[in-house]
Amino acid sequence: MIKLRALFALFLAIAALPAHAQQFSADEQARIDRLVHDALTSTGVPSASIAVVRGGQIVFTRAYGTQSPTMPVATPDARYQIASISKQFTAAAILLLRDRRRLSLDDTVSRYVPGITGGDRITIRQLLSHTSGLQDYWPQDFSPAAMATPITPQGIVDRWGKRPLDFEPGAQWQYSNTGYVVAGMIVERVARQPLLEFLQQNIFRPLGMHPIDQDLAQGPGFPAGYRRAALGPVRVETPPARGWLFAAGELSMTAADLARWDIARINRELLPARDWQEQETAIRLNNGMATNYGLGVQFADIAGHHAVLHGGEAVGFLSTNIVFPEDREAVVVLVNAWFGDAHEQIARGIIDILHPQGSAGDAAALATARRVYDQLRAGTLDRSLLLEDANHYFTDEVQHDYQSSLAPLGEPDSFVATGPARLRGGFVNRNYRVSYEGRQLTIVTYAEQGGAGRFEQYLVMPSG
Repeated sequence: MIKLRALFALFLAIAALPAHAQQFSADEQARIDRLVHDALTSTGVPSASIAVVRGGQIVFTRAYGTQSPTMPVATPDARYQIASISKQFTAAAILLLRDRRRLSLDDTVSRYVPGITGGDRITIRQLLSHTSGLQDYWPQDFSPAAMATPITPQGIVDRWGKRPLDFEPGAQWQYSNTGYVVAGMIVERVARQPLLEFLQQNIFRPLGMHPIDQDLAQGPGFPAGYRRAALGPVRVETPPARGWLFAAGELSMTAADLARWDIARINRELLPARDWQEQETAIRLNNGMATNYGLGVQFADIAGHHAVLHGGEAVGFLSTNIVFPEDREAVVVLVNAWFGDAHEQIARGIIDILHPQGSAGDAAALATARRVYDQLRAGTLDRSLLLEDANHYFTDEVQHDYQSSLAPLGEPDSFVATGPARLRGGFVNRNYRVSYEGRQLTIVTYAEQGGAGRFEQYLVMPSG
């Protein structure tokens, strides 16, 4: 994509926004423009299309870059392939059929699709939660040779759904596109209509969305997918033959379309509230252990905020969709390349804009964490920076061990945060990596909520 840098004039277009929507300020828009420009330039990704929900409304949509050789001026009306983000729509279709008493999530697969290994033990719920044990038919991040030939859902089932299970149903969590293909087949057999037609009728039209089958989102008027081998030239990717994504990832839509679905999630609209809640409830394994995945969506704490999210990878496309239901916010980022992390860079940058206190807090916490580290090296620990339990931990012996082992290392080469801040036990967990020549240390902290809160825990340990 660096070869396409000459094309990165980053033409942009702004979709019309409701007059009553709380739009981003001029400064915030400029920050988004800069972070998208930097992400595309640093990775070589040709284009990005984004949508942001704030206060339960779409407040920003914009497209950047070159969407295809015949689309040098990006438009937010272009449909990108969202790949596995489609899974939550397949799960919603199943839930709607359950609400109509056409099936149960605890029905076994064999009741609807015969011949699948373990089909008399695998439930629909396990298909949707990736706990079925069915082997994934597309774990690769490239197109296997088989994808050059068209296939049907039944063809996928015949080739992968009849292999031995990777584990007993419910025993483990393992991502499986195969399970979602089976779920889509169940929708079609119970609803007696194609999956996409069912979704159009029950979800897309009521919400004013206009997705199409990704197999049709090719050629003039559609973003082209791009690939790159290592740091080589950016090239247009060859699309797969028809039929390969189906219910596991068949949808193409605009960023604004996906944002409309996110708003329905935030407002608990269209689907019964029970369905939204069930989709967002973590599934437990047979041993009682919770996963971080529900029915077509996963969960995370991002900068101290609860998020419902999913990513997508199609041939030549990457996407991310992050919803903060309690904050009534959402971030959609779609790119037409399946290399690099431009989509993640952009999403993180927008989240920092939405939650400026969190990003500023992380910066303040980093400074305080470095201050305590330097104090431990010097043997001058300021106990006012610690809460009661941390003060109890840092006995004279512990402080001696810290100083005697850290001081000889000298000044660190770098001291950086690793991973997002997370809530746990009423505290904010932030981790750091300290680097020296030939050695790295990990610091695991828990602190009061707020940027420079006092530490409940401050542990330094060796790292690989």
